[in-house]
Amino acid sequence: MAGSEAPPFWFRPRGWQSRLLAPASWAYGAVARYRMDRARPPEVMAPVLCIGNLTVGGSGKTPTAIAVGKAVIEAGYRAGFLTRGYGGSVTGPHRVDLDHDTALTVGDEPLLLARTAPTVVASRRAAGARHLIEMGVDFVIMDDGFQSRSVHYDYALIALDARRGIGNGAVIPAGPLRAPMIDQMRHADALLRIGDGEAGETVIRAAARAAKPIMRAGIVPRPLPALEGRPLLAFSGIGEPEKFFDTLRGMGHWLTMTRAYGDHHVFTEADAEDLLLHADLENLELVTTEKDAARLTYTEGRLGELRRRAHVLAVELAFESPVALQSLIEEVAERYHRRRIRRSGPPL
Repeated sequence: MAGSEAPPFWFRPRGWQSRLLAPASWAYGAVARYRMDRARPPEVMAPVLCIGNLTVGGSGKTPTAIAVGKAVIEAGYRAGFLTRGYGGSVTGPHRVDLDHDTALTVGDEPLLLARTAPTVVASRRAAGARHLIEMGVDFVIMDDGFQSRSVHYDYALIALDARRGIGNGAVIPAGPLRAPMIDQMRHADALLRIGDGEAGETVIRAAARAAKPIMRAGIVPRPLPALEGRPLLAFSGIGEPEKFFDTLRGMGHWLTMTRAYGDHHVFTEADAEDLLLHADLENLELVTTEKDAARLTYTEGRLGELRRRAHVLAVELAFESPVALQSLIEEVAERYHRRRIRRSGPPL
């Protein structure tokens, strides 16, 4: 939900709000189920791995895609990322240019993905995938696109934030699920549990009952030695800003003040003025996330000053078992090769 926060009741036990919205939720879920089941997505001539999630909001898809992309490159493939560029104006297909593009044109996540491998933003994912292949990419990684099924993927890996889970387990608008969980699980191939927490146990049990492989990973922050012992003003507009704040606290940093904004928040001059003013008055160091910093790229005035002064906490996603990740990549490639054989038919 660009520039806004998920309704708080989504992440509480179901109450009157969810019950009131249940009819609309049922209708939304029925349409989502129909579209997922009846989709006949076009195929492209390369392995396609979809990194998806079950809910609206942050779940770790982008760090997962980056970690997988690095492993794909290490395996000898020419990896490329495909994304819709949520929050950007470009419809594409458009290759992200780190020297010129901003979050307003391509979205914040593509700017992070493009640091690792060629990244194409496209509202029509099949056209975007073909554009990547024309660029020489031979292994496509989709950041999102699981529910829309607008291009055929050979494997769907579902990212689950174990701390955030799936909220109240209801479908939009009564809850954060993009479609009924049981229907989404039918189209998934594996589940990636990110971090620790009990909020994701319902999904983990459902995946186990469906005999889906369950992998584990964790978010590893890079140290910020320049901020040791300094009072901080931490600000963020991501899916769950509190997770960012808790990460800093867990690293031993002293958070004097925090500012939380809605996911994909577009920072304004007024925001920058407020943050810089409080930092100066309280002698605080500013710190934010990589996604937030990406939205401040190529800004001027007070926004530009905010970007220059803000320290950035970089994080990486690490799979608990690198062997499992390698096996996943091999499985995606094998499924693609079987798909090619089926398409070519028996020899004449």
